[in-house]
Amino acid sequence: MADKKIVTDSGIVIKQLYDEPVPVSEKPGEFPFTRGVHPAMYRDKLWTMRQYAGFSTAEESNKRYHYLLKNGVTGLSVAFDLPTQIGYDSDSEMAEGEVGKVGVAIDSLEDMEILFKGIELKDVSTSMTINSTAFILLALYIALAKKQGADLKKISGTVQNDILKEYAARGTYIYPPAPSMRLITDIFEYCSKEVPKWNTISISGYHIREAGSNAVQELAFTLANGKAYLQAALKKGLDINVFAQRLSFFFNAHNNLFEEVAKFRAARRMWANITRSLGATDAKAQMLRFHTQTGGSTLTAPQPKNNIVRVTLQALSAVLGGTQSLHTNGYDEALSLPTEEAANIALRSQQVIAFESGVTDTVDPLAGSYYVEALTNEVEAAAWKLIEKIDALGGSVKAIEQGFMQEEIARSAYIYNKAIENGEKVIVGVNKFTTKEEDKTQLLRIDDSIRQVQTEKLKTLRAKRDNEKAKACLETIKQKAATTENLMPFVIDAVEHLCTLGEISDTLRGVWGEYRG
Repeated sequence: MADKKIVTDSGIVIKQLYDEPVPVSEKPGEFPFTRGVHPAMYRDKLWTMRQYAGFSTAEESNKRYHYLLKNGVTGLSVAFDLPTQIGYDSDSEMAEGEVGKVGVAIDSLEDMEILFKGIELKDVSTSMTINSTAFILLALYIALAKKQGADLKKISGTVQNDILKEYAARGTYIYPPAPSMRLITDIFEYCSKEVPKWNTISISGYHIREAGSNAVQELAFTLANGKAYLQAALKKGLDINVFAQRLSFFFNAHNNLFEEVAKFRAARRMWANITRSLGATDAKAQMLRFHTQTGGSTLTAPQPKNNIVRVTLQALSAVLGGTQSLHTNGYDEALSLPTEEAANIALRSQQVIAFESGVTDTVDPLAGSYYVEALTNEVEAAAWKLIEKIDALGGSVKAIEQGFMQEEIARSAYIYNKAIENGEKVIVGVNKFTTKEEDKTQLLRIDDSIRQVQTEKLKTLRAKRDNEKAKACLETIKQKAATTENLMPFVIDAVEHLCTLGEISDTLRGVWGEYRG
């Protein structure tokens, strides 16, 4: 009988049997870090356990953060609503119907104070999933840390700050690519001097995967974008051995456990070679450190509790692949924002893996597997081919402007969805093993009254602040935006004088315009 052809989600053909050893010479913590960035990995320190949370008002999100911290979360991860992501205050007509829906609404420093009420920023690591307005949210965080009396040299966290993937896959951009890249390198430069423990970018493959890419495309496009950020910083005159140490990555974890493990291992090896080729000599500047989130697009609305199993398998792949930080999705997120119950189960999944499974007892436990080593090499080779195509087009920015990445992602999404529709790919509870029973999952609902609450806050804020000083701060930002001077100090000054996120964004819209795609 002919051997049945089976392929990974990226189309890599899987042999029936792998019985030829693949050489594994390096040790964990050694270049090119295939086996992990630290010699002892989780034997010394577990990954940071995060739960992505943020909804409604700052008050409501603050309650969820305290709940998560009480239940063992070791790092906060903030979700912002759509108006905050694209630079509109909650009272803008562009914000109608979206305030507080997919994340928390943050308009001003006062909102940021409420969001972290009772939480000392010096004691937590905070990840903020924000891109086009990342410089403003980071300014708000720094301003709050200063009010709390924290040492800016010691506060830690990550701001996503990855605009290239927004152009390629997600769409929450504001400004054209050139000024957007300027804002990113301004953050690199400012934080390297003033907030040295802050991770200044989380180069995201997550949203590329959510848009429909396969694992190889996620890896290739993410690293190509990372390469573009390195080149932009070098062009600005920054030292790669300094700023590259604060770059981190954000990957997706899907259901094909072994391909995901291979992707994570290949990513470290590839990034080490990319940074070295651009002049990095410090080992810490060559290391790829990454956060992982389980696959939102893999969650199903039918039979939602099946998602608990999916999320656990995905989390396991991230741990076996050597992640530094992990967020596990709630089982109900195909239907709504996660309830407290769903968030708690998701966190407990991480804790069971960490403390009961035994997979943290040794470093890179799948190393030496004929299959995993071969698959790591094949994923890497396929990703390099895509990066070579991007380089031939002039790099990530040019490739995005020409629609190359977008077309590749769309093609992959079509192939994947067609396979589900024709039954070639089985999704349990969706196209096989279905039931007609009505699902009774309790959902978290956000009503439209949140916009009115935020509007009243803004009205009060504008009435009590020094409006002349606020106006002067915005005028300074406008003037500095036309120069090459670093904008971060002026944005921090503006938020400290209660300028709003929308006002700062609009000021820069007036200078740079908006990108229309």
